[in-house]
Amino acid sequence: MPKYRGLLLALLLTLFLAACNQGIEDPLEWEIEDFTFTNHNNEEFGSADLKGEVWLADFVFTNCTTVCLPMMANMTDLQGKLEAEGLDVQIVSFSVDPAFDQPETLKSYAENYGADLSSWNLLTGYSPQEIDEFAMDNFQTLARKPENDDQVIHGTYFYLVNQEGVIMKLYDGLNPPVEEILADAEILLTEE
Repeated sequence: MPKYRGLLLALLLTLFLAACNQGIEDPLEWEIEDFTFTNHNNEEFGSADLKGEVWLADFVFTNCTTVCLPMMANMTDLQGKLEAEGLDVQIVSFSVDPAFDQPETLKSYAENYGADLSSWNLLTGYSPQEIDEFAMDNFQTLARKPENDDQVIHGTYFYLVNQEGVIMKLYDGLNPPVEEILADAEILLTEE
């Protein structure tokens, strides 16, 4: 029996280490506060609607002349790849220019990119100050509109959020590592 005890301990240690490596690598674990805003259909939408869902988030605005264009194209492409892989991931885009981005504006903007709005909600319905504070407090990013400027300074990351509303990872939204995002989303979806 003693010679098997060492083998059994080695086997248990191997299983334990393998189980530890199956989660998201270096998770951020930033909790997102509860929120309820207005989506592109002019309906209330928030964290309660996302409970139990894996989702990707970003910050964009429809009047953007720089980074939002590739971010929207990249997110639309990513949405198609997620769907092709059978990965049920919701997408949430927070407008950083809520005074301009009314629901119908957001809807038209997303449709122009070919976004599938059955799994993508574009949000508005808050003040510029509220979205700036929300972005900083929860996503550790700026969403600030300088005075006398129609452009907004904001982060360009895509954020992967788990079923409990915790940010697990962030990725470059201008040059997203698509395969890594797909793999990480799959990990979260199998952890249900």
